Amino acid sequence: MHRVWVNGTFDVLHVGHIKLLEYASSLGQLQVGIDTDSRVKELKGQDRPFNNTKDRMTMLMALKSVNDVKTFSSREEMLKLIREWNPDYMVVGSDYKDKEVVGSELVKELIFFNRISDYSTTKILG
Repeated sequence: MHRVWVNGTFDVLHVGHIKLLEYASSLGQLQVGIDTDSRVKELKGQDRPFNNTKDRMTMLMALKSVNDVKTFSSREEMLKLIREWNPDYMVVGSDYKDKEVVGSELVKELIFFNRISDYSTTKILG
């Protein structure tokens, strides 16, 4: 069975997240990496995350598409997790097509998932 990696904040789960995770899971066993609370604050501001790390992990693990969830607080920790998981595929949102995708050099194939409508945690919380 193939191994699949997805990472992100997954602060407030929405339809876009669910569809991306379902698609990624259809490719094989899915491991999701999420940013710790301190990293989310660093990246998105002091009013984030809305849901803490433990709650975000619990919500993701409740989804049948997710096999495991790991946390990371730095780029280096995320790269270490990817190396340990040794995934065949990394799935990211299509909004990353023209951006650096950290860790993509560690997988056999980088797959872009087309965003579902205009879903965004930032917009939901806005």
